[in-house]
Amino acid sequence: MSEPMTTDDLPLASLEPPRRRRASVVWIIPLLAAAVAIGIAVQRIMTEGPVITILFRDAAGVQAGKTALRYKSVDIGQVSAVALTDRFSKVQVTVKVDRSAEGLMVQDTRFWIVEPRVTLGGISGLGTLISGNYIGLYPGRSDKAERSFVGLDTPPPITDQQGRRFVLKAPDLGSLGIGAPLYFRRLQVGEVASYTLAKDGSGIEITVFVKTPYEPYVTSETRFWDASGIDVSLDADGLEVRTQSLVSILAGGVAFDIPSFASTQAPAAEGAVFPLYRDQASAMKQPDPVARRYVLYTDSMQGLTVGAPVKLLGLTAGEIASVALTMDPETKQFRPRVLVSFFPERLLTELTPEQEVLGKTLTQETGAARLALIRHQIEDLGLRATVRTGNLLTGERYIALDYDPQAPKPQIDWSRDPLEIPVTPSGLDDLESKLNAILDQTSEILATIDKLPLATIAATLDSAVKNLDVLIKGADAKTLPELDRTLEQVRRAMATADRVLKSTDQTLLGEDAPGQQELREALQEITGAARALRVFVDYLDRNPSALLRGKGKENP
Repeated sequence: MSEPMTTDDLPLASLEPPRRRRASVVWIIPLLAAAVAIGIAVQRIMTEGPVITILFRDAAGVQAGKTALRYKSVDIGQVSAVALTDRFSKVQVTVKVDRSAEGLMVQDTRFWIVEPRVTLGGISGLGTLISGNYIGLYPGRSDKAERSFVGLDTPPPITDQQGRRFVLKAPDLGSLGIGAPLYFRRLQVGEVASYTLAKDGSGIEITVFVKTPYEPYVTSETRFWDASGIDVSLDADGLEVRTQSLVSILAGGVAFDIPSFASTQAPAAEGAVFPLYRDQASAMKQPDPVARRYVLYTDSMQGLTVGAPVKLLGLTAGEIASVALTMDPETKQFRPRVLVSFFPERLLTELTPEQEVLGKTLTQETGAARLALIRHQIEDLGLRATVRTGNLLTGERYIALDYDPQAPKPQIDWSRDPLEIPVTPSGLDDLESKLNAILDQTSEILATIDKLPLATIAATLDSAVKNLDVLIKGADAKTLPELDRTLEQVRRAMATADRVLKSTDQTLLGEDAPGQQELREALQEITGAARALRVFVDYLDRNPSALLRGKGKENP
């Protein structure tokens, strides 16, 4: 059995200061890796661009991680996500943009999906057939950054071109659309950029873009007009057809030009507003600063329209301002009333010094001098207005002012305003009245013919024709053969007599010549033929109907 141990036998512990432990080399590698990761993350955050969202109505061909955002054929971003939004009616596309293109993400920047498109202007987006659809960008001009955008359904017609924009005001859009061509003297110099309804709803505001270097030709006096389709005018001046190009016929277009009477050539400012005229004629029409109003009372308003010309000795000197009816206060009868605008300056383009006084009287004087000159034209020289036909096809008419020295002096109230110009009937009206009378007589004759029993007369004639046909067939089958045989006998007898007469000199030389015997025989045959003919004639005399019915058994 072992002996118990005491505390004295246990070893005593000694106190020593603690030793410092050195860091292990193994920890250096994770620390370096973390530092590198942090540096990469910081660098990526500093170099990474913004994330934007674009709302499209349809995102055909857009895929996350594949579809690129491009500007000037350079990839500046990539689609990171595609999701439905707004109750599944639209598509929200999330795009990570490179930091270098961050300055392009402003409020008025526009985005659209580039895909192959076939338009009247050509084929665009053919490269997407190989690389796939991508998102196009048109940079805005705003200074405010933006991260949420609404994409365009169609690409804008103008991307990155130099030029100016102008605004045209029209009552309606017509056949114009975005991308419609803009022409200057039949040369395409721009296109329609956009259009919108006016704020007050009174019309359409159309923005057109004129490319460099053609924008200086747009001045403050430039005239724009709708060049869509084919402009066909058939009026008192005749038939006129105008068009710009095949594209403008199909897709519409706008044209502009500087009128010859323009007084300034200074280019118009960006955003200048111009009216859009309906055609070239109205756009390039020269304004008339002086217009005198006169009234005419005609027999009929047929063919007279507002805008029809008023010609003095063949020269267009005005136009019809209005056509309406008025009532004579004395007779209470309606009368056609034509109000015309007379432009005296059109008649006085070239004046000699001696004529300038008369020109000033027509254009500037408003008192007794002008009234005296007009009164002299009407009363002394016989100036009269006549309604004439300018186009026989459409019936368009115009007002012609000519001198008629034989015209009687008119009764005119010279104190009235507007002043009345006397009207003389035209020769065409007389001709028209005569033609109408002839047509009325013809109508009466046709009405009388309609009253005749034409059906009964036609039935009677048809029956008579059938009876005549039966009679002719009977005569051909019965009577004519008998007559042919009789005539044949006569022909043979005459032939025999002719032979006898020709040989008379040889056969009748002696008393006993054989010719005498032959002559006697021939005479006997002639006598027999004459007897037979007499019998036939006697038979026809007794039976005249035999020529039609023939010789029957009851008629021996």
